[in-house]
Amino acid sequence: MKTIVIDDDPTGSQTVHDCPLLLSWDKKTLLEGLEHSSLLFILANTRSLPPNRAKDRIRKICKSLSEVFNEKGLSDSDISIVSRGDSTLRGHGFLEPETINEELGPFDATFHIPAFFEGNRITINGTHFANGIPVNRTIFAKDKIFGYSNSFLPSWIEEKSNGLVKANNVVSISIDKLDKARESKIEMNNLIEFLSSLTFNQTVIVDAKTSIDLDVFCSALNALNGKKRFLFRSAASFINSLTNIKSQTSDINEISCFKGEVDDFSYKSGMVIVGSHVSLADNQLAVLLRSEDCIGIELPVAKFLKILEGSLDRNLLLDFESILVDKIEGILNKKKTPVFYTSRGELFFESNLSRISFGISLAEFMAVISSKFIDRLSYIISKGGITTNTLLKKGLKADFVNLKGQIMPGLSLVSLPKNSTGFPCDLLTFPGNLGDNDTLLKSWEIMQSYSDYQNKIRIF
Repeated sequence: MKTIVIDDDPTGSQTVHDCPLLLSWDKKTLLEGLEHSSLLFILANTRSLPPNRAKDRIRKICKSLSEVFNEKGLSDSDISIVSRGDSTLRGHGFLEPETINEELGPFDATFHIPAFFEGNRITINGTHFANGIPVNRTIFAKDKIFGYSNSFLPSWIEEKSNGLVKANNVVSISIDKLDKARESKIEMNNLIEFLSSLTFNQTVIVDAKTSIDLDVFCSALNALNGKKRFLFRSAASFINSLTNIKSQTSDINEISCFKGEVDDFSYKSGMVIVGSHVSLADNQLAVLLRSEDCIGIELPVAKFLKILEGSLDRNLLLDFESILVDKIEGILNKKKTPVFYTSRGELFFESNLSRISFGISLAEFMAVISSKFIDRLSYIISKGGITTNTLLKKGLKADFVNLKGQIMPGLSLVSLPKNSTGFPCDLLTFPGNLGDNDTLLKSWEIMQSYSDYQNKIRIF
């Protein structure tokens, strides 16, 4: 069985390990990915796009997948498709699975499973919670682009589908039903019978408080393999149960791919990049910058916007870039860790489209600057999905990366292929919405500790 995950940013692989993450979806890249792994992530980065462009990208990916499936002779029963989305319900949560159904369907049902246990996001009686709070009462629901008013998922789906799917037409699989199926063969058969009755792309909510709930659900799914076609819109935790790959957090010595063979014996530092603007990211950044070994370089977003809009001379962009590069260079020369971050706070935009467009331009600018130092770095910590995806694809010119595993819950270490631009350092992907105030500092301490050890090896 091949599991294909179409991920809306680079963080959905945060509970699994030892699989490729593709940043391109051309036929050659897809064939290579399928050849080497039963689990494949396609980093679509659609969360950075407006709805029409996100839909177009999903269509292109699906058409490429369809060609590859036909060439390899893969049938419907050989493939599971997951549309991976945010556990705090941001993103094109209805549009993306709907488009996949149009291109690769028809499916008998689409299951919405936003539980992410490592981030304390669970679903009970159809209501989704983050840290025990209904998500519509969290800062995530106030997102400028992907905000919403409902945490009761049937109502959330009606809201996000613009009424195309009515809340009272959404069915749910409760934790009680899953508990009974786990304890009784008769109840498991009832659950299987319920799943087998689903048709015409029925929208279904799956409750989950622990991984056991999703394991039971997947046991019922397995009984219908080859008999029904199901599509999934989920956060990261469901992928573990679907693939039977258990989430694990390993010591960095076990999963590290830090490069020991280098052409010189110079000291190699790390770098932290923070593009995420959720309030948690603000707090984490503030804690990190208290360390004497971390020195911040702020990218003033308002000034960058004025340059793009033409309010300032566009030739100033080169000067702007040069100043930031010199600052990072100076910090590296001091053997300190540069923390390259966008200024905090929100700017006003006339439309979501202009906000998204500016966000992409900003991420690309950060990627260009960061890539200039790749040969001097032993690692990069990149916080924020759009920031990370843009850095990998635009800055480092990578078509794919290799997922090694997690050094902390939800924080994945990936290695860049040897044909990447410059020195193939290692990158820690850090979701914007994950952890507590100290998590960024702790992850830097882990990465820096191992980097210091590697530097001793290089020098001595």
